[in-house]
Amino acid sequence: MPKLGVNIDHIATLRQARKTFEPDPVTAAVLCERAGADGITVHLREDRRHIQERDVRVLRETVTTPLNLEMAATEAMIRFAAELKPNMATLVPERREELTTEGGLDAARHLDALSAAVTALRRHAIEVSLFIEPDLGQIQAALRCGAPCIEFHTGAYAIAHDAGDAKTWEAELAKLTEMTRFALGKGLTVNMGHGLNYSNTRPVAAIEGVHEFNIGHSIVGRAVMVGLENAVREMLELVR
Repeated sequence: MPKLGVNIDHIATLRQARKTFEPDPVTAAVLCERAGADGITVHLREDRRHIQERDVRVLRETVTTPLNLEMAATEAMIRFAAELKPNMATLVPERREELTTEGGLDAARHLDALSAAVTALRRHAIEVSLFIEPDLGQIQAALRCGAPCIEFHTGAYAIAHDAGDAKTWEAELAKLTEMTRFALGKGLTVNMGHGLNYSNTRPVAAIEGVHEFNIGHSIVGRAVMVGLENAVREMLELVR
């Protein structure tokens, strides 16, 4: 049965809009866990636009489910992760000017740097995932990097589905299915995330073998209307 990791970055986005102390991401994480979430995900960005270092440190001491730290493959972030020791470190691309992560890592192009990051993190007993496109070359590069896990960027699928472009989203769904099957055959753990919401999650949740879906913005947006615990429970029903 697929798991649900809840990304609570945008709880911190609301807090940072006023540079105050609420809403508190740690409290949100506890509510997500109480609602049945299988894990908590945060992205500590270089510009600290939402999640702050203190948030991550307190979360590490508070959450009872696995903590997944999304991070750029920089020396500073590797040092922070080595000290924090999250259950999982997901290496993601990062640009200051983007609103949100806009695509997967080009693991094939940055093979040496990513290999070094994976080795350094695993040396500290941290499991590592690479956030990549559902592409054969990227999967093969992830294998060469030594990463035991990958997370497919589902943005192209989500955009096409939400736009009602049936031909494109069905093609993207088929690609995700095929690449999941290939990656599983190579012994990789497969996660998925980005752009998934209450209308487009069910088809990808039906793909056999996916370990976890990491979903945040949609759940936080839904929580504004129905409450955080209800929003998590509704997404769990779709995933499971």
